[in-house]
Amino acid sequence: MFIKALRVSLGYAIIAGNFLTLPSKKQRSVDQQAKVNTAAKELTLYQFYACPFCVKIRRTLHRLNIPVALKDAKNNLQDRQALLEQGGKIQVPCLRIEENGQITWMYNSQVIIDYLDKRFATI
Repeated sequence: MFIKALRVSLGYAIIAGNFLTLPSKKQRSVDQQAKVNTAAKELTLYQFYACPFCVKIRRTLHRLNIPVALKDAKNNLQDRQALLEQGGKIQVPCLRIEENGQITWMYNSQVIIDYLDKRFATI
C-alpha cells in the first residue's frame, strides 16, 4: 500500500514538474504546420499519463508542435488491448506509425524522440 501511494505521489510530482517547465512550441508557417498536422495523423502514442518516459515523449511532441493522438494504455481497456494484440506487448511509451500501408510499433522513448526530431524538426 505504501509503495503504491509513493508511486502515485511521484507521478503527480512528475506531472506538476512537466506543467511548470513545459517547453515553448515550435513556430511554423501555416503551410508547414498543415504538413506536420497531416503527417501526424499517421501517428498514435500509447502511454500512461504519469510515466516519466511518456512525459518525455509528450514534451517532445509539444516542443515540436506535433498533434499526435494519445491513447491511455493504463485506464482504457480497449487501448490496452489494442497495444497488446497489435503491438505485441503492453509497454509504454509506444508510438504506432502507419506509413505506406505498413504499421510500425516503436517502443523505446529515446528512439521515439530521435524519430520525431528527424522527421519533424526541419519542417
